[in-house]
Amino acid sequence: MTLPTTVTTERLTLPLWTRADVDAIRDPNGGLGRPQGWHPQFPRVDDRDAATMWVDGDPWSSRYIMRNGTVLGSIGFFGPPDTAPDGTPETEVGYGLVEEARGWGFATEALKGLLACADKEGVRIRASVEPTNAASLRVLAKCGFTELRGADEDGHLVMARPVPGGRMEE
Repeated sequence: MTLPTTVTTERLTLPLWTRADVDAIRDPNGGLGRPQGWHPQFPRVDDRDAATMWVDGDPWSSRYIMRNGTVLGSIGFFGPPDTAPDGTPETEVGYGLVEEARGWGFATEALKGLLACADKEGVRIRASVEPTNAASLRVLAKCGFTELRGADEDGHLVMARPVPGGRMEE
């Protein structure tokens, strides 16, 4: 299963992180210097968390959410798909934007861009979200996450999006 190194949508570019990107995210104010093109609020705590899961060269890893050359946040899968109990390949997605970029539809657009790639591979996607995060719940609803699986050990709602043309988990 292969995803493109860079996913492009109408307004956004979603390139995979490189080793240099991850090093800078992990130590943004250290000796590496701040990369050109980063929004002043990037990286967020969640971006630094995503950097701990990053795997070099893995197309199912973390990506920037960029608009006009400015990094506004990150999006990515939590690793390559595993086979779910019903036999469908499945993985989890996470995303987030700097505060100034919220409310413009960028998260929805970025997620739809990655979902289109996952659909071509026949991969079902799930997401975990704080029950109080109304904005993220709206993004998931707009992107077709219709299956509520309950809550995880941290109290996050776990939702899944069936593969178009496939069947939902029973």
